[in-house]
Amino acid sequence: MAKRDYIDFQSRTQPLGYLITIRTYGTWLHGEDRGSVDRRHYNRYGQPDMPPNKRVLGDEQDELRNPPVILDHAQRGIVGSAIQEVCEQRKYQLHAVNARSNHVHSVVTASCKPEHVMNSFKSFATRKLRAAGLLSSDIKPWARHGSTPYLWTEEDLERAIDYVLNGQGDEPFR
Repeated sequence: MAKRDYIDFQSRTQPLGYLITIRTYGTWLHGEDRGSVDRRHYNRYGQPDMPPNKRVLGDEQDELRNPPVILDHAQRGIVGSAIQEVCEQRKYQLHAVNARSNHVHSVVTASCKPEHVMNSFKSFATRKLRAAGLLSSDIKPWARHGSTPYLWTEEDLERAIDYVLNGQGDEPFR
């Protein structure tokens, strides 16, 4: 008998939601002590992250086109509101959002791929920040891509919501 894959046990064809994490530009680089993943060698489930590497980190820092982006209190509020607005306009169900200084977590149910949702969040938040005069047009505020795990069970969804709202430290922007 062939080995069964996780997906063989999954009766759903659509996930209950996505945990979408967007990092601000330049705030988590390859080669840092805290580890990272990349598109080629360090991006497999259950495998270790890329180990610290000062040369790689130096190269990454040298390639930055603008300084790392750290969101202040006002910017965090606008980003959270922008995500809420996208969800209202596109009829996504927003379960939780928390904009932090160097990343944004959200838990969303949508009938499209999470990458589409994430890109909408980035675009809309960028436009809102620029319209408010809180981000100049020459600054790239977001890192490439992000994290978009699927949430298949009620437990996964509840744990993700709790993590976004209660697992991020001090005052969340909801």
